[in-house]
Amino acid sequence: MNAGPLEGVRVVEAGSLIAGPYCGQLLGDLGAEVIKIELPGVGDAFRTWGKHTEDGAGVWWALLGRNKKSVTLNLRSAAGQAVFRDLVGTADVLIENFRPGTLARWGSDPDDLTQANPRLIVAQVSGFGQTGPYAQRAGYASIGEAMGGLRNITGHPNLPSSRTGLSLGDSLAGIYSTIGVLAALHERTASGVGQRIDTSIYESVLSLTESLLPDYHVFGHQRERSGAVLPGIAPSNAYPTRDGYSIIIAANQDTVFKRLSAAMGMPGLANNEMFRTHLGRGDNMDALDRLIADWSSAIDADTLLALLHESGVPAGKINRASDILLDPQVQARQSVAWVEDSVIGTVPMPNVMPQLSRTPGRIRSTGPSLGAHTREVLQTILNYDDEKVASLEAAGDI
Repeated sequence: MNAGPLEGVRVVEAGSLIAGPYCGQLLGDLGAEVIKIELPGVGDAFRTWGKHTEDGAGVWWALLGRNKKSVTLNLRSAAGQAVFRDLVGTADVLIENFRPGTLARWGSDPDDLTQANPRLIVAQVSGFGQTGPYAQRAGYASIGEAMGGLRNITGHPNLPSSRTGLSLGDSLAGIYSTIGVLAALHERTASGVGQRIDTSIYESVLSLTESLLPDYHVFGHQRERSGAVLPGIAPSNAYPTRDGYSIIIAANQDTVFKRLSAAMGMPGLANNEMFRTHLGRGDNMDALDRLIADWSSAIDADTLLALLHESGVPAGKINRASDILLDPQVQARQSVAWVEDSVIGTVPMPNVMPQLSRTPGRIRSTGPSLGAHTREVLQTILNYDDEKVASLEAAGDI
């Protein structure tokens, strides 16, 4: 079976929690050999997050640690640092999301690593980047989402700013780091040398803010929280159904609104002076939303969705986890993979994205137990003999 388009690429992942490790997960999904470095006896803090089975297995770790090899290594000891440098010397990519300067203090300055291994690509993920007055500050997803502008425009206008129920900033930084790694790997085929990739969480969030900055600079318009809608874009909202679901209906384009009006049995709405144009619908958003909600609330979700889809109106149910697992589209495309874990059993998780036609990625394993591959990696990749491995283990370096 094809191992994926990145088969033969070796990645060393040093760091914890989500931002850097998510980059490692994505590269592993695409076939790279990902060797995750973890502190002996402790491991990645993410192992402790979320719900756990009675045997202590965490489902969050099963997902984020998938397709990785776990090697325990004390990066604070001289012997551990020497092993780390040896391992990075064999790698194509190093991912690290420590605070800037940490690796250098641990005897593994990226400049020195790339001098020893000129083909090495170093992906560095941090809250604020490797430079600038904020570089040394601690930064998490929530801080990046706030400083990148997302939190100020998320939530209800009459309430404090809100967040999504995910660590979105971390995941975005992981995705952008992955893009950087793929670009650097491609460039390396021509130049023969690697380069450093500097990804910050706040800039990853900032990159998604669309017209936030030019709206303010050109027009003096400060975008604020608008709840479930975008100001001036209507109808595009969540509408109730008779059986207690919420359905997103997005019919703000003129032609689509005509189709929605017909489906509602009110074709005259499309010619009503209040709703005839895009601007008119935006100006009269509240009145239009009330009309649609009155209509939708008298129909069950499945019946309503069937009618809207038949009419060519974009619509979708606001899914919970249970809805996603039962969705026919999800099942047909295998959007959810059911993966066997040695402790948890069968675990559903989002499948590899994107889908490649000829060399698709795949999930080869769930997150491994702490240090499961230490001896294998040290002996098969670094050619350490039994005596050296035993010495490192006795000293607590692995």
